[in-house]
Amino acid sequence: MAQTDKVFSSPIARLYDSQMGPVFFEPYAKELAGRIVKLKPDTILETAAGSGISTAAIVAALPNAQIVGTDLNQAMIDVASQKPELQSVTWQACDATKLPFADQAFDLVACQFGVMFFPDRVVGYKEARRVLKPGGHFIFNVWGFFDERNPTPVALLEALADIFPDDPPTFLKRLPHGYHDVDLIKKDLEAAGFRDIQSASVSLPCHAASAHQLAVALCQGTPTRGEIETRDPQGLERVTELVAKAFAAKFGHGTIESTMQAFVISAAN
Repeated sequence: MAQTDKVFSSPIARLYDSQMGPVFFEPYAKELAGRIVKLKPDTILETAAGSGISTAAIVAALPNAQIVGTDLNQAMIDVASQKPELQSVTWQACDATKLPFADQAFDLVACQFGVMFFPDRVVGYKEARRVLKPGGHFIFNVWGFFDERNPTPVALLEALADIFPDDPPTFLKRLPHGYHDVDLIKKDLEAAGFRDIQSASVSLPCHAASAHQLAVALCQGTPTRGEIETRDPQGLERVTELVAKAFAAKFGHGTIESTMQAFVISAAN
């Protein structure tokens, strides 16, 4: 894992929330919350909660649940904890592979698009299982295939390969889209002691207001930003505009209507 892969600084956290959130994360947050409601948990731990996008969907679906939201990056917690709709959530910065909670403390552990970042996924899964009550559930999602089923990140890497032909940024392919082998995920969960493992492929519409918004979201609201700045320290805005032009050529100059695909995984303790 490159050093830039782990950096969600304050500028990235804000753009992640305002630009990435509506396009990529809110649709899947609502989908995940709909599954969580059916499990009827009273106490919920969310790991890798980011800026609280999925947390907000869970709060809206289960307003009486006791929810603890965590993330490794304090910058993300700072954004999430300021949202009025999330004032009932207890926030804490912590590592999902070293959870500071007692055994059997929660009915459910949720994680939206976060397990891909765990340095040791089996350890992270064991921690999720440790803090779950007997019969509790672990539910999470991961981005799917890096192909025509997820055309916007593919288009980004194609554009960046044209801009940086000798050393193109590859963050999105390596990490967010780098853990989509469902058989491997099931093996990792089984190694952590989980049972009744279920998976579902979920395809949803992907809407962006413009090619520029999509470029800002992906170039500046993810650790791709660090990859760009490492290669061209003063070129973030220039690269963003070049990517926006590439997106406009591929998807059109108006509102972008595309698709995205992910896997939802659930397991019982």
